[in-house]
Amino acid sequence: MNFQDLLDGAEILAQSGDASVTEVEYDSRKAKPGTLFVAMRGETSDGNRYIDQAVEKGAVAVVTDSVSETQRSGVAWAQVPHGRRALARISANFYMQPANRISTTGITGTNGKSTTAFLLESILSASGRKSLLVGTIEYHVAGQILPAPHTTPEALELNQLLAQALEAGATEAVMEVSSHALDQQRVFGIPFDVAVFTNLTRDHLDYHKDMDQYFAAKRVLFEGCGTEAPRVAVLNADDPYGVQLAEFSKSAGSQVVTYGLGRGDFHAENVDITLRGTRFDIASPEGKIPIWSPLIGKVNVYNILAAAAAASERGCSTNHIAEGIAALAFVPGRFQRVDCGQPFTVVVDYAHTDDALRNLTALSREFMTQAGGRGKVITVFGCGGDRDRAKRPLMGEAAGRGSDLVVLTSDNPRSEDPVTIINDALVGVQRSNTKYKIEPDRQAAIALALSTAMAGDIVLLAGKGHEKTQVSRAGVRPFDDVEAARNLLRASGYDCDPEKTKTLAERTA
Repeated sequence: MNFQDLLDGAEILAQSGDASVTEVEYDSRKAKPGTLFVAMRGETSDGNRYIDQAVEKGAVAVVTDSVSETQRSGVAWAQVPHGRRALARISANFYMQPANRISTTGITGTNGKSTTAFLLESILSASGRKSLLVGTIEYHVAGQILPAPHTTPEALELNQLLAQALEAGATEAVMEVSSHALDQQRVFGIPFDVAVFTNLTRDHLDYHKDMDQYFAAKRVLFEGCGTEAPRVAVLNADDPYGVQLAEFSKSAGSQVVTYGLGRGDFHAENVDITLRGTRFDIASPEGKIPIWSPLIGKVNVYNILAAAAAASERGCSTNHIAEGIAALAFVPGRFQRVDCGQPFTVVVDYAHTDDALRNLTALSREFMTQAGGRGKVITVFGCGGDRDRAKRPLMGEAAGRGSDLVVLTSDNPRSEDPVTIINDALVGVQRSNTKYKIEPDRQAAIALALSTAMAGDIVLLAGKGHEKTQVSRAGVRPFDDVEAARNLLRASGYDCDPEKTKTLAERTA
């Protein structure tokens, strides 16, 4: 494809030359003969520093967002005001506008994005449709599972995924859209047919600085990022930010569909949550939808309502909605039970905000009450390094108020001292007046919690969920809470045969 054709629709300040382009890259290390290199400023590095490296590797064209760079000899050149927007337009042109040939649902919010996305994908599958899923846990391309380095990838990878999905016969895309991606315009030019908002609680304020900026980033999905506003906005009527978005979306020209526990176009009736699963009726504009789901907890009632509303707007029948919801046995790292025959319960969950920890501990306490037991809730958690320090005591207090014992440990400390992070969270734990222990080594902390647990207790391993690595000053090392728990239980003499170490949902489905 010609350089000039790839620039179609991009904002251009200056350009000269033309070239035949066979690859598009923004990472100079991947450049090769025939490459168009997009040099753009990022959060921690500036791709403009690597233009000469890309040219040396064979790049035949360069697009730069720097006013100080000058054209290299023999290379087609363009200067743009915004690198990521240019990358988005160029990527879309290179892959023949895949986003315009697939119906995309975007899901944003603090908590529940992954589960809602998995649920919607399952409903679409029950409806006989192939889909692309892009999210935090993994990517699905018409059934093929790929690792997910980012919740929402850069525009180049996103357009590549969309093109692959179309080639595999997909007609739908389900995408978790992070606030970072929206703020950085990674989804620039992607037309969303349906946009879903789950909730907004404190998170990522190291990046967004305050809740107003955080909300403004989420709102971009509903105003359109280089496109018209979504056709339909599916909004949580029980969340104050969802109420704000309803007025905003109406003014933007979107059809607004609301959901909530007791109110909204889609709301829950006759809710019954047990250790075996969740049963309730969805009251919808199409009538009542009887729901059974292996997923448990009030938070999953919300996720199911959001997915059902989005699926309905994508033309799925009530029967297929119920079938798809029932078919999703579990979501990796979301209330995932590790059962090796031990007399206490072990659960791995991604809860990494104070709101998520409150929900997780409350659900655990509720289940023990239902079972008539007097067991303890033992929570192992840490806070991420190089992130919002102000939320650490909030997480500590939430974990403390919902637990009988808290084991403070490391999450992903990144460049920070784990003990410093723990001390920040400890302030909140101490406010709760609950018992606590400190063990910076996560493996040792999990071992401590398991050795403390007695029959009837529940041990919550919170914060990392599906993650398979731990990031610290020493680098990235393999670490999986599920495997760590299994290995420790096996070493204690319990039977961890794979068939007996299923998630709670798998055991009861």
